Amino acid sequence: MAIQQSDVLYTAVATAEGGRDGRVATDDGRLDIVVNPPKEMGGSGAGTNPEQLFAAGYSACFQGALGVVARQEGADISGSTVTAKVGIGKNDDGFGIIVEISAAIPNVDAATAKSLVEKAHQVCPYSKATRGDVTVTLA
Repeated sequence: MAIQQSDVLYTAVATAEGGRDGRVATDDGRLDIVVNPPKEMGGSGAGTNPEQLFAAGYSACFQGALGVVARQEGADISGSTVTAKVGIGKNDDGFGIIVEISAAIPNVDAATAKSLVEKAHQVCPYSKATRGDVTVTLA
C-alpha cells in the first residue's frame, strides 16, 4: 500500500553533482559532502560513498522501528545498537545491493531480541522499501 501525498510527514531533498565521484548536499545545508567510489571500486576512497550513506540511513531508521516495536511489546532496549552493512556488486541487471542488519540489545534474552528485530523489519520504512528487490539478512 503506497502512501499518498497527503500522508507525507516530511520530505528530504538532496542534490548530487558528479554522480558517485562528486558532491551531495541537502537543500537545508545540513549535509554537504564529497562522495567518491571506494578504492575497491576504483575510486580514491577520499570521501564517503552512497553505500555508506544508505547504511547510515537504514541503521538509524531500523533503530527507530526497533524502538516502536519495543514500546508496543514493553521491552527495554536501552543501550541497543543497530548496524547496517551494505554491499554493492554485480547482478543480472548490472549492479545491486545487499544488506545485513544486526542489532545488539543488551537488556533482553536472545529469543526476545530475535522477535523484536523481526518485527522491526516488518515496520521499518527502509525494510519496506527494499523488500523484494534487496536481499536483507537479520542478525
